[in-house]
Amino acid sequence: MLDLKRIGRARKRLGEVAYKTPFAYAPLLSEMTGLEIYLKKENLQRTGSFKLRGAFNKIAVLAEEGRRNGVVAASAGNHAQGVAFAARHFGIEGTIFMPESTPLTKVMGVQELGAEVVLKGSNYDEAYAHAVKYAEEQGKDFVHPFADEEVMAGQGTLMLEMLEDQPDLDAAVVPVGGGGLISGCAVAAKSLSPEMQIIGIAAEGAPAMKQSFDAGRPIDTTSVRTIADGIAVRDTSPVTLEYILKYVDRMELVCEDEIASAILFLLERQKLTVEGAGAVGVAAAMHGHLSHLAPGSKVGIVLSGGNIDVTMLSLIIEKGLVKSYRKMKLVVTLIDKPGALERFAGLMREVQANIVQIGYDRTSTDLEFGDAHVSVALETKGADHQEEVRQALKTHGFPFREEH
Repeated sequence: MLDLKRIGRARKRLGEVAYKTPFAYAPLLSEMTGLEIYLKKENLQRTGSFKLRGAFNKIAVLAEEGRRNGVVAASAGNHAQGVAFAARHFGIEGTIFMPESTPLTKVMGVQELGAEVVLKGSNYDEAYAHAVKYAEEQGKDFVHPFADEEVMAGQGTLMLEMLEDQPDLDAAVVPVGGGGLISGCAVAAKSLSPEMQIIGIAAEGAPAMKQSFDAGRPIDTTSVRTIADGIAVRDTSPVTLEYILKYVDRMELVCEDEIASAILFLLERQKLTVEGAGAVGVAAAMHGHLSHLAPGSKVGIVLSGGNIDVTMLSLIIEKGLVKSYRKMKLVVTLIDKPGALERFAGLMREVQANIVQIGYDRTSTDLEFGDAHVSVALETKGADHQEEVRQALKTHGFPFREEH
């Protein structure tokens, strides 16, 4: 069984391999929420995620037992890099099965760590099935991303560090997908500080563990869809659920917009690049999901990883600017004659709206002959400034529509 001694042994194995990541006070977030919040920055961990801790501990145990025939894993990202790193460290052959749709950057990241990548299946579950079958056929050890007590013990070392830095925490907020991280953290926390609350945060688009927690039994979902791909787990593991039911106090769900706003907040206000799964705890704090905690409670939030796809990050930034009234997208109808575009641009200069993107269309079938559509993206300074832009366009006779 997973216990404090096992987590302690895992910490010794990790030694100098895993960084003791910062656990730092977050003044802006604390002021926003009325809580005393500290952020555990596992986005700064080696390989960019807490997953290194569990994968390394598991493979270290295999090496101690003389099992060096090779390890196999299935992953679309963070677990893959952790396994690849650990396999290389111990001189063991590593084979990682990844979905065929995995971005090239993630494939290359695993290959650079020395593991062989096999692309199989259209999603994680299909890749997982291929990996398990391959491991059995080849006599290799399969390293599960969460449903393994040595993996959970490795993840639990994170909580030992948090309590060393802040021994009087009232609560810890932990992302939940398959449940390996929160299981290890909860066992460590309840062993050292039994009164401390452990709060799990899952994504609305991957609610299996939350539903299982509420029902007290494993419940699988038919599909998952969330930008928090690190916790996009479809099926509930009975192994981790057992620990969660015993040691976790509360589970909450956050929606996609809340996750996106937390990613943008961490990037802009905390100068931290955090992936969707890593941002769910901050999303919960920002959007009232921790309101049951007493004002001034000392809360540790785990930022579990920082390996966000740059395309996704760009999309989140773009949508975030629009939602916070710092970007405005318009289609303006002009008379298609010399000087019309200059007149429009001059008006934008007068209202101090900076044109950052522009397109000119005179061929659309919804246009009258002699008219043109100008599509523009404007940098604006808030909701009042956007209303000023609208009124100026109306006053000067420019028909327009907004795009969202």
